[in-house]
Amino acid sequence: MMRISELVAEGIAATTMSRLLTDGAVLRLSRGLYQLADAEIDTNHDLAEAAKRVPKGVVCLTSALAYHELTDQMPRKVWMAIGPKEWTPVEHGPRLRIVRMSDRLLQSDIETHIIENVSVSMFTIPRTLVDCFRHRKSVGLNVAVEALREALRQRKATPAAIAECARERGAWSLMAPYLETLTLDG
Repeated sequence: MMRISELVAEGIAATTMSRLLTDGAVLRLSRGLYQLADAEIDTNHDLAEAAKRVPKGVVCLTSALAYHELTDQMPRKVWMAIGPKEWTPVEHGPRLRIVRMSDRLLQSDIETHIIENVSVSMFTIPRTLVDCFRHRKSVGLNVAVEALREALRQRKATPAAIAECARERGAWSLMAPYLETLTLDG
């Protein structure tokens, strides 16, 4: 999967791309984004495509929960966090749900995953859980609580790591009752 600017940088001319499209050797995924027709498609293909379309974006909320296998929800849109002044991409390819965050929030707790040879920026599990509580009206409180329960059950994050992230992000008061209840039950 490559953007047209990356193809041009590799020395592939627009006429060559046009010919490859006509021959069916290359598919146009969205405006300016192409992939080989016989390329293997990953189950997280939409995340890779969204990362190419929004290079400064970070996969967040239910899309990150689904990637980390902390929810049964299959998001209809890819949730991407972008800065307050970043441009919002137009609708081509997978549908996006944009969440604006301050630059300070966008620059921490990020890990990179390789999906279909594309570097995809995604928030860590503790940070994703905290953000789900912070954005509980959009995500749903039941989704946030179930993801927290699942993360603790699968031991993908410790209560201490989640609590520390919640304190750093100003969400401790939102999460404390649920985190304390779940750690006492478990």
